[in-house]
Amino acid sequence: MSLLLAVVAFAPSAHAMKIKGRIKGYMHLLNPVWTEAKDPGKHGYSFREPVTTVPARFRKLYPDISKEICIIATGVEAAKKDKILIRVGGGRTTPVSIVVAPGTELQFKNTDAFTHRLFGVDVNTFSESETVKGGLRTWAVPAGVGSYEIRDGAAPSLRMWVVSEPNVAAISYPSKKGLFVLSVAQPGDYNVQAYFAGKKVGESMDVTVRRRDIDISRKPFIVATKAKKKAKK
Repeated sequence: MSLLLAVVAFAPSAHAMKIKGRIKGYMHLLNPVWTEAKDPGKHGYSFREPVTTVPARFRKLYPDISKEICIIATGVEAAKKDKILIRVGGGRTTPVSIVVAPGTELQFKNTDAFTHRLFGVDVNTFSESETVKGGLRTWAVPAGVGSYEIRDGAAPSLRMWVVSEPNVAAISYPSKKGLFVLSVAQPGDYNVQAYFAGKKVGESMDVTVRRRDIDISRKPFIVATKAKKKAKK
């Protein structure tokens, strides 16, 4: 099932207008889980060994952008609040990052064969609790603007980010090639922004939508650039 089908709160209507775009530079984004795993003090041991016959560019870790990068359009009117399904399974959530309006109800569905113990970091309305195989747990996103991190007491590497944005009108997840489509219900002025790990990445873009689709993919969103190496003294 497509991820967009799971995000029912932002399902496009028959008369929705589409903003078509493209992101670039996502190969340079680093998931915080990977950064922490490199710290010897975290004891994040790995049995992986580099294969010298494989080029370095293919051995580099990079995000699964179809679930880790959330593209949003904000406008004067927010999208209708609805229930959104979050699948928990395979060591991750689907999606990993999401931006929703305050008060949106998230439904965490455990698709694994074992029990999960999800909790929000410093979120007293989402304390650690067991969700058995096939179980469903709901949580309403707090009021106001904010970013919330979800973790799992049973699987420390599982992390998810929820951003609360009152004026979010549409969200989308890019394809493996970086292409995305935002469906907005009304014509007007919108701001398009990408989010990764609970934070904005890259510069935003202002877009005016008339009563027809618009294609802004000729000017891609650069969400990250290659880090420059420090010069040796």
